[in-house]
Amino acid sequence: MDNQTRPGRLGNPETTLLTDTRLDPRIRTVLEVAGDPFSGVVAPSGVASYETCLEYCAAFERIAADGHPIADAAMPNFETVTSRVEYITGRDGNQVKLLIHEPKTRSGPLPCIVHFHGGGMVLMTAEDPGFRRWRCALAESGMVVIGVEFRNGGGRLGDHPFPAGLNDCASAVQWADASRAALGLNTVVVSGESGGGNLALAVALKAKQEGWIASIDGVYAMCPYISGAYGAPPADLVSLVENDGYTLDCQMMAAMVRVYNPNGSEANNPLAWPYQVTVSELEGLPPHMISVNELDPLRDEGLAYYRMLCRAGVPVVGRTVHGTQHAGDLGFPDITPEIYEETKRSLIGFAVSLSLK
Repeated sequence: MDNQTRPGRLGNPETTLLTDTRLDPRIRTVLEVAGDPFSGVVAPSGVASYETCLEYCAAFERIAADGHPIADAAMPNFETVTSRVEYITGRDGNQVKLLIHEPKTRSGPLPCIVHFHGGGMVLMTAEDPGFRRWRCALAESGMVVIGVEFRNGGGRLGDHPFPAGLNDCASAVQWADASRAALGLNTVVVSGESGGGNLALAVALKAKQEGWIASIDGVYAMCPYISGAYGAPPADLVSLVENDGYTLDCQMMAAMVRVYNPNGSEANNPLAWPYQVTVSELEGLPPHMISVNELDPLRDEGLAYYRMLCRAGVPVVGRTVHGTQHAGDLGFPDITPEIYEETKRSLIGFAVSLSLK
């Protein structure tokens, strides 16, 4: 294959998300009109200090919050969903806030999805409107959904490097499992997108290491951010070059890695970066689904994890959402509703299938 026929920036280093012909035209139109709100926030270089990387995360989070009023205004009413807050004590002795959503009318036990939000484990919150809409949409379709407000590495809920957020997520999953009867649950599935996808995979690895993997019936990870190797992308993760700068870029992600693990001591720890796991460490895990986006720099690390699960004998399905950038299937519920709904059906179908076993 010559360079001109190779996809994305592999064929032409000047290609951008907006000029890539694979992008869904509806998403392109929205992005062209809206522009890039983060254009004024330049990610620090790979040699930047921890403090500088923290400042970057805080600035990114503030700009993201500017779009929340628009997302709130577009939020459906979700009149058939009830929502409440529960506080539990985490394994580090801290309080962990849980946002619980379920159908107002229900009969019998329901599948539960414990959701970890995106943001590279270092920014954003479970109460942000996009994540809240996703949880309510799942609850509207018959799920009990628990959003976990875990401690972030940076931003408003920081500064708590690894393993603080992972510990909070593990505490939430163990609480959900212990509360199956009280909450009326027949399965517990862990799920998340981007950094939340990392945490979903890492919680399962942690549960296996600590001997409580039976608490988890399944794992559904979307566009997982799991290699930690963004300063010097491995040759086999081609999408880090092919799609670099498409919503995410390697410089940005390297800065976020610094915030999650300031001294780099956990670079090879699969609980911090699940891509570093061995096949033997995956053996005996519950069923997984790995969903990636075609135009995402993170696409290939998710697919690599899927293939390792296959080699480990774990029941797993991989899916690629074409025409979308990082988390693009969740980001435009009113612009590309059939894509949003298909991902929702996929996660619900996975959870329901486990409840039938």
